[in-house]
Amino acid sequence: MKFILPTIILFTLIACSRDKSEKTTDPKATKETVNLYKNLKKVMDRGYMVGHQDDLAYGVNWKYESGRSDVKDVTGDYPAVYGWELGHLEIGADTNLDGVPFRKMRSFIKDGYERGGVITISWHGNNPMTGESAWAPQEGTVISILPGGEKHEIFNGQLDRIADFMLSLKGNKGELIPVVFRPFHEHTGGWFWWGTKTPDDEYKSLFRYTVDYLKNTKKVHNLLYVYNTGTEFSNAEEFLKRYPGDDVVDMVSFDTYQRGDASVDSSYTRGLDLRLGIIEQVAAEKDKIALLGETGYSQIPYPEWWTKRLLPGIGNHRISYVLFWRNAGYKAHENEIEYYVPYDGQPSAPDFIKFYELPQTLFQKDITYAEMYE
Repeated sequence: MKFILPTIILFTLIACSRDKSEKTTDPKATKETVNLYKNLKKVMDRGYMVGHQDDLAYGVNWKYESGRSDVKDVTGDYPAVYGWELGHLEIGADTNLDGVPFRKMRSFIKDGYERGGVITISWHGNNPMTGESAWAPQEGTVISILPGGEKHEIFNGQLDRIADFMLSLKGNKGELIPVVFRPFHEHTGGWFWWGTKTPDDEYKSLFRYTVDYLKNTKKVHNLLYVYNTGTEFSNAEEFLKRYPGDDVVDMVSFDTYQRGDASVDSSYTRGLDLRLGIIEQVAAEKDKIALLGETGYSQIPYPEWWTKRLLPGIGNHRISYVLFWRNAGYKAHENEIEYYVPYDGQPSAPDFIKFYELPQTLFQKDITYAEMYE
């Protein structure tokens, strides 16, 4: 009998440890969402997934061609993570702020999910107080949309549309498609209405209210929530300055972009390494998942950027995925071409293939539905 009690205690501790590591912030999360959360942790034992914003919708010199992807044109494979944007959904528009019809977006999301890809969504919603864009910060906005504020019902109406969209995402068996949701990101900068013109406590209340409303009022149970800063931190304390609480955050992240001449400037690599180390530590201490929410180098003028700048910055950090921003192509209003992954023939494409062939970089062929959702 003297060996039975320790054995029972041991298995109890193991079970508790497993339960903690598999627990999302939503006790009523769907089975597929819980499985995704567990597997986003497991995947870090193999490496990190690679994602691309709006990958299936358009690329450089093409738009809405079935099955096409700039990533696939270069590598023969799709990304493992598909990023999408809901800005303008909150005002009842048919297309998002980048011109993608929400009807098509639903179809693209389903395509990626059925292959086993991970879906992540950001939301650059219009300012509920002024009606202007997300990039029109105005003091007093957040307090005006929280409970008791004069614009509270307007904000609830915006959240209603977000909830309806999330609940409209269905797989082939009618199940809700899980989404990694990044609301109110880059809040440590001053360019969004939820940014630094908003006091820290108000930002926390905004995040908490949004999660509570979607989860408890609208019964949306297919979301994992991301706390996503900009680059404005150099230690864990600064990163967590606006952290709304362990009970409403599943994942931690930040956004960062290469600036300047990458052929001579390694500051991006050093900064990436530093900040990934910080959020990796935070994730370990809080039992969350770390990821890189957005990154890239516009037009990728340094042909070896993928292996000489990005790769050393990520190093051996344990992150679940990295998402590169969109290949918008030619933007007439700005008279420039925007893209963050190479298209076929772009000078950095050979180096991107080297990046693709690394064992730790995981694309769609490395990730199946069974591995992520079952």
